[in-house]
Amino acid sequence: MNRPYELGFIIPSNVPETETKTVIGVVQALIEQMGGKVNNVDFWGRRRLAYPIKDFREGYYVFLQMEFPPIQVNELERTLRLNDQVLRHLVVRLDE
Repeated sequence: MNRPYELGFIIPSNVPETETKTVIGVVQALIEQMGGKVNNVDFWGRRRLAYPIKDFREGYYVFLQMEFPPIQVNELERTLRLNDQVLRHLVVRLDE
């Protein structure tokens, strides 16, 4: 049974803006590979970070609304932590 979640993540500013769609596609493919489904992609673009992360002061903000199996959330977070193209991420369960 899939539940509604929102995934927010930041792509580092050293990735060219033309390649951000590729990074988003990789994350979407990862979600679908784990049994989820992406309903909406909200690309905010390049924004200043509240504090430096790994010497980056700016990044590309992306928010995905998805339906995802709860048992796979820990594995998704682990995989995103290992991805060099993602500075930070946050998975939040939405109300049904």
